[in-house]
Amino acid sequence: MIVLDTHIWVWWVHGDSNLPPTFAAQIDSHEQDGLGVSAISCWEVAKLVEYGRLSLPYRIQEWMDEALAYPGVELIDLAPRIAIESTQLPPHFHRDPADQILVATARVLEVPLVTLDARIRAYPHVRLLL
Repeated sequence: MIVLDTHIWVWWVHGDSNLPPTFAAQIDSHEQDGLGVSAISCWEVAKLVEYGRLSLPYRIQEWMDEALAYPGVELIDLAPRIAIESTQLPPHFHRDPADQILVATARVLEVPLVTLDARIRAYPHVRLLL
């Protein structure tokens, strides 16, 4: 399994050109192993829509249902172990709670995270894909 950062998940679902072809190829190659989407990413997408920072082609509930039904996608619940890990990350990680949960998710599941977020990519205590 790999864990998709929120922006990667949205770009992949939308076929957005912001998703580098190498990332798209890696996502496709991991489809059978599982494409993890954290529950926090569902919340982030809903908040982006609420704030008008993300436009979807149809209502949020329909989009969410469809995006979570993509081949290989597995919804990862916010389990207590992940919540606790997000508060105990090794030092020098920034304070964005959603990013903390995504990093903690990858760490607890011991799988790589797929992201283009520079702050996460600079953090040495999480395994990244690419």
